[in-house]
Amino acid sequence: MSALILMLIGLAMIVAGYLLYSKYLARRIFRLDDGFVTPAHELRDGVDYVPTNKLVLWGHHFTSVAGAAPIVGPAIAVIWGWLPAFLWVTLGTVFFAGMHDMGSLWASQRNKGRSMGALSGRYIGGRGAKLFLVVIFLLLLMVIAAFAVVIKDLLIGTPSAVIPAWGAVLVALVVGQAVYRWKMNLAAVTVVGVVALYSLILLGDAVPVELPDPFLGMSPGTFWIIALFLYAGIASLLPVWVLLQPRDYINGVQLFVGLGILFVAVLFSAPTLVAPAFNDNLPADTPSIVPLLFVTIACGAISGFHGMVSSGTSSKQLDKEPDARFVGYFGAVGEGLLALGAILAATAGFQTVTQWEEIYSAFGAGGVGAFVEGGGNLVNAGLGLPSSLSATVLATMAVLFAATTMDTGVRLLRFVVQEGGEVVGVRIGTLAGTAIVIVVSVGLTFSQGVDGSGGLLIWPLFGTTNQLLASLTLAIIAVMLIRKRRNPLPALIPLVLVFVMSFYAAIEQLGTFSDSGDWLLLGLDIVIIVAAVWVAAEAVLAMMRASKEPPEAPDADLVDVGFGKR
Repeated sequence: MSALILMLIGLAMIVAGYLLYSKYLARRIFRLDDGFVTPAHELRDGVDYVPTNKLVLWGHHFTSVAGAAPIVGPAIAVIWGWLPAFLWVTLGTVFFAGMHDMGSLWASQRNKGRSMGALSGRYIGGRGAKLFLVVIFLLLLMVIAAFAVVIKDLLIGTPSAVIPAWGAVLVALVVGQAVYRWKMNLAAVTVVGVVALYSLILLGDAVPVELPDPFLGMSPGTFWIIALFLYAGIASLLPVWVLLQPRDYINGVQLFVGLGILFVAVLFSAPTLVAPAFNDNLPADTPSIVPLLFVTIACGAISGFHGMVSSGTSSKQLDKEPDARFVGYFGAVGEGLLALGAILAATAGFQTVTQWEEIYSAFGAGGVGAFVEGGGNLVNAGLGLPSSLSATVLATMAVLFAATTMDTGVRLLRFVVQEGGEVVGVRIGTLAGTAIVIVVSVGLTFSQGVDGSGGLLIWPLFGTTNQLLASLTLAIIAVMLIRKRRNPLPALIPLVLVFVMSFYAAIEQLGTFSDSGDWLLLGLDIVIIVAAVWVAAEAVLAMMRASKEPPEAPDADLVDVGFGKR
């Protein structure tokens, strides 16, 4: 089958989802109100609560939620064949991710920008909220530690990405000043910023940076991990408009341009999908497609991490409530398009089935490497760019996505630590909360040695934890809709499927961890399963109560309730 046909079908499905289904959700389900005073205005502090242009906020949201996961997941999942991955990405983006992301953004900004952990206290109950925070904490810790290792590996494996990756920080600082301090035209700033980023890519391709070993008394890998955590800690402390927001925005535009380059290359080269639609020649270690497909592809179909970003940072910057459709749903669309690009690169970027099978000789053998190599081949064939430059463009995309997720993750985990402190009656300041996050994350990353392998220690739990969290977020949205006497099915249907698949996967992992003697993962998996079941049970009871109680008053969202109260 031609990759061009698959790309056009995928683009049509995802775009139609935004034009049609997101409009239905905005008007009929969430009833977004232009007159509603958002937390960004009501609680404006110039640090976390900052009214933001929806284009800029979309860039911040999109790149924060994307990370490397919508590349890694699909590029691994095509081992079962391109058709299951394609269907889950396209249908998941339209009916699952868009609803989840816009819904969590709506739910949070209707509750003064509180995180999903805090909202669980109001809508599910105090006991469920405490367990919800445990799941959130573990998920964010996995993301921060693992992405530090992923970025480190990319910087070492593709030294041409070093200059554009770090140069993007300087570009972002200038963009932030230009937009907020100097009040310059956003379109002009965007063009200059994107040109600067691509100039850095050209410079990086011409001047790759390979650190000597040792460097400053440590290995290059150790140095990059420490540098990344220092950057993430500082970024999480600065006002959001200084670095995180402009960095994510300009990166989002640049990354969309890069994704456009990949799609145009497919348009011009019209390659053939060398991978099978359904793979009946699976490597011996490949797990069953059900339920693993639904947790291997998380970001790019639906992801609980998105709810953390929507409620942790994006809801505090929403200028007008109707902007939630563009920021939340279209943010999910951007990630779905990236996942579609990863599928095309990993299935049509190789010459023969034999070459593809050599890459996919074992489960998990694809990933970022298959995306960069296959995508580089497509761009080279379609646009004639040198292979090294094509690889640099795609590797830089992966690094920037991962880095924006990592720094946002540190900020989000700091919020979780502070909320956890409230639960036990301890007030934790911004600096102290950030220090706790960095110390714990660095400790996990280096727990298995200075190579940072500890950062991936608990990563095998990410897929199931992430999807369980998505289902629990949908449960909160469903309770809110039932209380308002609105149709909860757009939230309930994704909730049931995602919870069943992720819970099934978590149970299967118990046997895997037990057989291999991974007692830490086994223990954490049990904690996550117990917490998820408990919160799910509390959510069902909350839905039953909500259906029997009088409809919630139209202005009930404005009532300021404390953590753990309903």
